[in-house]
Amino acid sequence: MGLPLHYNNNMFDNLTDRLSSTLKKLKGQGRLTEDNIKETLREVRMALLEADVALPVVTDFIEQVRIGALGKEVQASLSPGQSLIKLVQAELVKVMGEANESLNLKAVPPVVILMAGLQGAGKTTTVAKLGRWLQENQKKKVGVVSADVYRPAAIKQLQVLANDLSLDFFDSDISQNPVDIAKNAIEAARKKFLDVIIVDTAGRLHIDDEMMGEIKALHAAIKPTETLFVVDSMTGQDAAITAKAFNDALPLTGIILTKADGDARGGAALSIRHITGKPIKFIGVGEKSNALEPFHPDRIASRILGMGDILGLIEEIEQKVDKEKAEKFARKMQKGKGFDLEDFREQLQQMQSMGGIGSMMDKLPGINSVPQEMKDKLNDKMLARQIAIICSMTMQERRYPDLIKGNRKKRIASGCGQELQDVNRILKQFLMMQKMMKKVKNGNMASMVRGFKSNVRGGMRR
Repeated sequence: MGLPLHYNNNMFDNLTDRLSSTLKKLKGQGRLTEDNIKETLREVRMALLEADVALPVVTDFIEQVRIGALGKEVQASLSPGQSLIKLVQAELVKVMGEANESLNLKAVPPVVILMAGLQGAGKTTTVAKLGRWLQENQKKKVGVVSADVYRPAAIKQLQVLANDLSLDFFDSDISQNPVDIAKNAIEAARKKFLDVIIVDTAGRLHIDDEMMGEIKALHAAIKPTETLFVVDSMTGQDAAITAKAFNDALPLTGIILTKADGDARGGAALSIRHITGKPIKFIGVGEKSNALEPFHPDRIASRILGMGDILGLIEEIEQKVDKEKAEKFARKMQKGKGFDLEDFREQLQQMQSMGGIGSMMDKLPGINSVPQEMKDKLNDKMLARQIAIICSMTMQERRYPDLIKGNRKKRIASGCGQELQDVNRILKQFLMMQKMMKKVKNGNMASMVRGFKSNVRGGMRR
């Protein structure tokens, strides 16, 4: 079975489908000609426009790929189709910004991060997510404050989120001036020896002079190290236009793209860097407080072209699994003790505790060739059903799966309210997993994914 993952709508799905099928046609071509390059680039152009990428970005993108495709190196290569795919991938990376640009946390603490953006972009929840990310990944002590004096609900919302995540919350109310709120919070954070303070600001439904004047005054007063623009990726190329307007008024240091798990087409991610010249630093991939990832252009480009993001998948696993259980499991595997159904149950529960593996599905290479119907079946409910079946077994049955025959299978099925075929299915999946575990050296989940990666590569070569 590999990994029981649920499918997460990815903002690049349509673009991935279009580009994959377009570039696949080229793979069989013996060499590149003006004609087949022209035809392919026309398709690529249409795919990008359909993904709501801004026209100047598309025009520049196509021209760069065309120049590269007609270059001597590509013309002389043995597999010109693959060379063109590499060119498209390299250009995608270039458009989105080469590499992840991390936050500048080297200033005298508390490092001040100012968050700007329109109303409804998910700014306040992103403040909390970023606070959690800094806390967990950079081991920073983080404070948050809301300078949104127009929406008392925004102040309350941030307080609730901060309390849930053990972030320091500095109170404010609508009678205060935003500049005073921010200055007082920064001073209080200094006294508490916090590393970072994140300042949430008022959003508006659209850009107006009053809003810009207010945020400019706030920026001038607190001189933040990072000024991040939070923008909804579902607004497509409009996101890039809004980001540019903010960048003209404020010296932005980066962008955070939100709602990338929604029905977005990818245009924002591919337009923002080109139009603003500012890097996308983070991407929001869900509603949960841990659903914020650093934006890696190279990995995103791989995902757009259906090549997956194994590196991101391994990182996610290594960050979120229970280290103690993983080490205990690894020791057991190293001693040569077999992988049993109790181990399988623990692995499934680890996946469940990671939020149902939300963003993992689209990080697997070749996932686009899996039928949608099959992807839909791989969801959280299936995970819960599998765990219920194993919980319906006795400990002896879990330790010695060979005992599970006819009557035992019926008892297990009725014990968890499922069908006999469901029990048979999980036993079959367990056997496949057992075989895979024998091949994996350390037996931990990250190694398992690496094993999966080599299986995929092997499959592609055959």
